[in-house]
Amino acid sequence: MNKKPNVLIFYCDDLGYGDLGCYGSDTARTPHIDRLAEEGVRFTDWHSDSPVCSPSRAALLTGLYPARTGVDQILIGKRGTAGLSSQVPTIAGLLQDNGYRTAAFGKWHLGSTPDDVPNAHGFEEFYGFHSGCIDYYSHIFYWAQAKGVNPVHDLWHNGEEVWNDGRYMTEIITDKATSYIRTHGDEPFLMYVAYNAPHYPMHAPQRYLDRFPDLPWDRRIMAAMMAAVDDGVGEIMDALREAGMGEDTIVFFSSDNGPSTEARNWLDGTEDLYYGGSAGRFRGHKGSLFEGGIREPALIRYPAALPQGQVNHELGMMKDLVPTLLELTGIDPGPDVVFDGRRLTTMMKGDAPSPHEEVYWEYNGQLAVRRGNWKLVLGGMLDMNRTQPDRVHLSDLAADPGERHNLAAQYPDLAAELQAQAEAWYARLQADPAAGAADRT
Repeated sequence: MNKKPNVLIFYCDDLGYGDLGCYGSDTARTPHIDRLAEEGVRFTDWHSDSPVCSPSRAALLTGLYPARTGVDQILIGKRGTAGLSSQVPTIAGLLQDNGYRTAAFGKWHLGSTPDDVPNAHGFEEFYGFHSGCIDYYSHIFYWAQAKGVNPVHDLWHNGEEVWNDGRYMTEIITDKATSYIRTHGDEPFLMYVAYNAPHYPMHAPQRYLDRFPDLPWDRRIMAAMMAAVDDGVGEIMDALREAGMGEDTIVFFSSDNGPSTEARNWLDGTEDLYYGGSAGRFRGHKGSLFEGGIREPALIRYPAALPQGQVNHELGMMKDLVPTLLELTGIDPGPDVVFDGRRLTTMMKGDAPSPHEEVYWEYNGQLAVRRGNWKLVLGGMLDMNRTQPDRVHLSDLAADPGERHNLAAQYPDLAAELQAQAEAWYARLQADPAAGAADRT
């Protein structure tokens, strides 16, 4: 019996659609990530299931809408925070049950009680932090003092607190991942490499800053942070190739949500110096259900089964990854495990359209629904230019991918129909969040 393929998931933090070379950035230098696109499939219509960190990660790892996982909001960074429901299977647990070794390195942000940390959700090896962000060098969480949360050191190896002061977190994550590849043994593995870059604080070693001497400071720090991630992706992929695993490892790369406009991304409190990334041509940002908050760069590389150098324009979602990985690894989780996500292997090969007829989002009083190229956003957040969108915003994404023109008045019946559909979906979700997951189709 042949060994099952390894699975490697790269997940960045607050990376916008326009923040990679292969997605058209005019400042990023990401040759190693770009190589993944050249050797695999690059998606232009891939979406997060939430515009913020914790819920997006919950959907990615479970194949469910965030509300079904117990995590539909950003989790606070204090110790003892509850998170991902123990009743929800994760990709780590499902693969572990089928002979896989499992490891996670980097950001977790799905809870910090003993029942909520990675080791309680199928990851036998973990090195990283539990909260949403840390200082890249001291590994201290500083950013919730206004909510009464004191700064706390947050670096862990499995259940033990560890110290690695002065080491840049991006490079620690890379080192742990490459070491795991070189020492894990012959069993297939799942490795979740969750870089916290380019999330604030905006930190990068001088050697990365020196690569971008001609950029203004605000764009220079962002480019440097992504260069460090790109180097890490290159080192990890080199380790796979050196171990003879390059052709038979499923590699997925994406990020949790769009670029941040939070105050901690501003150098001097004004719009003159802004550290955040780019959503490309899309409207919106982190926290928004416009495309800039939820449309993400996404790449998958698996030479043994998927095409190389393909650009795929079909609709995909983070929650699709778990059922798709199970299909690619030949694992049947059994009739009791169901998902909201869909299997996308045929779509990824270019042989079928997206299986999604409608998809939905909800976050902090906002709702959105997409049917084909029609998308309705209800209660959208402020744009980056601080303009307030209409309460009901209908877009034709084929003609207006940037959602600049509201067609609700032009198509009132369609807007009303989609609004009723989104509100009915949300009512069902609130009434019984555990019910209604899609069949494994």
